[in-house]
Amino acid sequence: MRGALDEAAAAVEAGEVPVGAVVTLGERVLGVGRNRMRADADPTAHAEIVALRAAAAALGTERLDGCDLWVTLEPCAMCAGAMALARIRRLYFGAPDPKGGAVVSGPRLFGQPTCHHAPEIYAGIGESEAATLLREFFRARRA
Repeated sequence: MRGALDEAAAAVEAGEVPVGAVVTLGERVLGVGRNRMRADADPTAHAEIVALRAAAAALGTERLDGCDLWVTLEPCAMCAGAMALARIRRLYFGAPDPKGGAVVSGPRLFGQPTCHHAPEIYAGIGESEAATLLREFFRARRA
């Protein structure tokens, strides 16, 4: 989770919402990402999508069997759907997202009968630091 938190901090420096993600296969880091929606003018450039794309490119396949995703914020429906399609083994996330999350909040996508693959879910990893980054980012934007 340390790598994901570092990516989230780098997102703040770039003026992006502080979310970071890392895809691992065992001890090997395959992909890292941070929110890049503003930088790339791309509404799909969420940290998870950026990291999943990098990991898929590193392996040369769309299936990330056996890979784990570490992300600082509970994934939205788009990112959760991408994880299911990629066959992510385990999802570790920091802060819950009651408004936009789709894993333990909102639609709980992995529990839907139409979801063909659901990763193991581990919530609250690095939650305090992730939540603090988000709170401080939005507090500064409102000021």
